[in-house]
Amino acid sequence: MDQDIDRVLVHERRIRDRVAELGARISRDYEGKDVTVVALLKGGVVFLSDLIRSISVPMHLDFAWASSYGDGTTSSGNVALRVMPDTSLRGRHVLLVDDILDTGRTLARVSAELRDRFGAAEVKTCVLLDKAARREVDVRADYVGFEVENVFVVGYGLDFADRYRNLPYIGVLKPHLYAN
Repeated sequence: MDQDIDRVLVHERRIRDRVAELGARISRDYEGKDVTVVALLKGGVVFLSDLIRSISVPMHLDFAWASSYGDGTTSSGNVALRVMPDTSLRGRHVLLVDDILDTGRTLARVSAELRDRFGAAEVKTCVLLDKAARREVDVRADYVGFEVENVFVVGYGLDFADRYRNLPYIGVLKPHLYAN
């Protein structure tokens, strides 16, 4: 798999340090609050597993699964909600965790669903990567690991056609692998 990577954008050690910083900040911000962490499947799972071990306040955990990419490299523009939390979020403080914020469509749609349909009192967002150059919807994450340039990234949960998620770093995929 490493031979498919053009360059490493964020090394494993840097990810680990930043995730610990995010966990500490989230813990301070949620002190004394009843928080539910909702992770977006599948890409957010690797980030989630490290992040929640860095959070020191009591929390509940649930999952959502939204998709707009399929096996492609660009969003279809349609966000399909496949799975949503199965616990009550009414009146709760929710932290929505995802791997990457690019167009903003998925984060905006799921955040709105958690507030409007599930009754969350508050929805904050945490993303490992923010790719602002691709933003189509006016949405900002409350907690951001790294801002990245407009390149196709994989690793640490991020994928191309469901591959490369298990790389311990964030890498730029060689363009000839996804050009078609």
